[in-house]
Amino acid sequence: MLDLERYDRQLKLHGFGMEGQQKLASARVLIIGAGGLGCPVLQYLAAAGVGNIGIVDDDVIALSNLQRQVLYTTNDVGKLKAEVASSRLRSMNPDISIRVISEQMNTKNIIELLSDYELIVDCTDNFPTRYLIDDACRLMEKTLVFGAIYQYEGQVAVFNIPNDEGLKTSYRNLFPEPPRPSEVPDCNDAGVLGVLTSMIGTIQATEVIKLITGIGNSLSNKLLTINLLNYQTILLDIPAQITSSIAYPTSLADLQLTDYNLHCGMKSERSETICPSSLYEMANLPDTVIIDVREPGEYPKLGFPHLAIPLSNLTEKATQIQQQNIIVICQSGKRSFIGMKLLHEQLGKAYKISHLDGGINNLKE
Repeated sequence: MLDLERYDRQLKLHGFGMEGQQKLASARVLIIGAGGLGCPVLQYLAAAGVGNIGIVDDDVIALSNLQRQVLYTTNDVGKLKAEVASSRLRSMNPDISIRVISEQMNTKNIIELLSDYELIVDCTDNFPTRYLIDDACRLMEKTLVFGAIYQYEGQVAVFNIPNDEGLKTSYRNLFPEPPRPSEVPDCNDAGVLGVLTSMIGTIQATEVIKLITGIGNSLSNKLLTINLLNYQTILLDIPAQITSSIAYPTSLADLQLTDYNLHCGMKSERSETICPSSLYEMANLPDTVIIDVREPGEYPKLGFPHLAIPLSNLTEKATQIQQQNIIVICQSGKRSFIGMKLLHEQLGKAYKISHLDGGINNLKE
């Protein structure tokens, strides 16, 4: 039974009322990612009374998250985000049902996980997962509320809802092909204004509530872009056709066979990654060097022997590297992956080249 006092201000809204609240109570929404975008989405959907919420996130809370991931506190560092978020939300609204899925979304589990929910919210921060979610939602005809941030700018769109002419668009209509890893740094490398995640996540939550209750007009087939530095807001129509020069999944069977890291350029046939626990062991091997490809002035500084060669200078200085075993490292793993590929091209097969998966962020955790 609905707690009428809890939802009093929503029930009084023209066009919302008890009918809208009951729709929220019976809705099933899956939020993928409990980070900067996921935190405000989860808070507002739980507070609004969305009855069934799923949280997918296998990450743990880091101190650097707290500037923008406002569900968490300093005492939560090292704990699973999905578990902590669930506990906070249950305290906020004990009347709703919350399912915790502390595992990584991948081609093996995505179909099963999405099938239990009518509406999907993408709050992720990397292109392989973003394209995986989009392809699965497109093929399963699941409504997808998309959000993304970069430094001071954010985007929101709603996919897979047909308009009056039957047209429906997906993320691939907007960006048919993934960018190269070097083209779009993530917030680990480029930074992000904390309040931006709250603004974009709140708009995503608004779209979810509107879609469930039927109030207002959604961002279906449109992309909303907001820049916080000048408050410039742009609303664009998403192209009706997917024009891609590369293959992408056209069936769920294809999806399950797709390597999304390879598809998004995040690994190659010669990719070799090492985990944090292996770094020190490998660093002590004979004829081995660690190369930090971050720019001068980036923190934290490494507390072990290494060469500092910024990615922008790596190609011209590659031939100066004498060691045969090379480990490339950066803040998040993205630039080190690019650096590894550059060194493969410059030095050839005689060298054993790897990079630290997840970068220094993963090393600290």
